[in-house]
Amino acid sequence: MKLKKLQSKECNEMSSDKKQIYIVDDDESVCRALKCLLMTYGFKVRTFLSAEKFFNAVPNSVHGSLILDIHMPGLDGWKALKMIIKSGSNRPVIIISADRNSDMIKQVLKTGAVGYFQKPINDQDLVDLINKTYYKEINNGKR
Repeated sequence: MKLKKLQSKECNEMSSDKKQIYIVDDDESVCRALKCLLMTYGFKVRTFLSAEKFFNAVPNSVHGSLILDIHMPGLDGWKALKMIIKSGSNRPVIIISADRNSDMIKQVLKTGAVGYFQKPINDQDLVDLINKTYYKEINNGKR
């Protein structure tokens, strides 16, 4: 997995015309590693260490996919996902977690997440899903 290698690297910001990805995880090293990984694929990435900080900084009307950790202190990813769905947002949400509970995974997907990845995350599978949801969003005229 490339994430381990990328955790120690610094990443430069990409131009603003790239696909926007938001990462919410209370583990700063996970945020940093995912940011570096996704920026190497040309994504524009912003990270947040809590769901509260994400909601305060990014309005629902702003486009971009969200990678969301399910287990966090305060407003956890499960509640945040429900809030996003309830708001009517079309934002694609990908859940990440070390949790391997199959019932929880099914419930998250049933609620409206477009994908679920268990940590450690397969880099290429994550990038493929982000691209798939991005192009689906464009083709449906939502961008």
